[in-house]
Amino acid sequence: MHMFHGHWLRDGKGMFKITKLDVHAMYGEFIGTVLFLLLGMAGVQATVTNLSLNNDTEGTSLTGSDAARLMGLFYISSAFGISLYATASIFYRFTGSIFNPNVSLALCLIGAITPARFCMTAVAQLVGGIVAAAILDGLTPGALSVSCKLGFGTTPAQGLFIEMFITAALVISVLMLAAEKSKLTPTAPLGFGFMLWACELWSVEYTGGSVNTARAFGPAVISGFDKNHWIYWIGPTLGSLLATAFYFLLKYIVRNIDFQRNLRLIPVSGWFDRNTGSSSPQLHATNLCIQEY
Repeated sequence: MHMFHGHWLRDGKGMFKITKLDVHAMYGEFIGTVLFLLLGMAGVQATVTNLSLNNDTEGTSLTGSDAARLMGLFYISSAFGISLYATASIFYRFTGSIFNPNVSLALCLIGAITPARFCMTAVAQLVGGIVAAAILDGLTPGALSVSCKLGFGTTPAQGLFIEMFITAALVISVLMLAAEKSKLTPTAPLGFGFMLWACELWSVEYTGGSVNTARAFGPAVISGFDKNHWIYWIGPTLGSLLATAFYFLLKYIVRNIDFQRNLRLIPVSGWFDRNTGSSSPQLHATNLCIQEY
């Protein structure tokens, strides 16, 4: 059983038909999202708590020396990257290991999943984000410190575009490694993990490194919504659309390259010279026809 099983865009049939596989995917995405975000956000909580010990804070912000902050950045990025790799490896064969409504949107737009499955998995992922944040809040002392917020003087516009680009990077990795079948497809979870790790290294200090609306929404429900929370809905959604457009552009380019490669020049079986009235098997430059395979 694999999530990417059909292309409803071809004929439009079954767009909103719910199957048993869709229900299984919804359950799997919920459990996988809870596990993925719980492990990833736990890394954030542990880092903030550790850095706050020597700074007399309440453990609600990432403070400390430059070296400590740098290590914290690496730790948080690694927590999310490793968490995605581990959980995706477990659930990949059964649900596609999306754990992200923005990735689900892109898969729906390219026809890999139906609109019905997109709606079901997106809801499961958002609820999974809430559950993961609630579990983490209950299991760790102090205030929950994993909310996504702008930092270092990042403006809302900058935060929006950062979230857009990092989400686009993650989405395109999913589309090219999982939705687009190749020899690398079995190792797709590793690619997802490394891409998320790289995205987090860039974005954690500036936006909190959401790359995933469910990642920002869950903690916001538990801890309260920031005035710039809209960034984590609009930015990743735009990133999903950007990645989808890039994917279709690549498909168009590859399709045209393949078309040119598949054009073969083959000699006509016999050549008739109208001037002399004789036939000859000799191959001439003008005695060619193009055949498309």
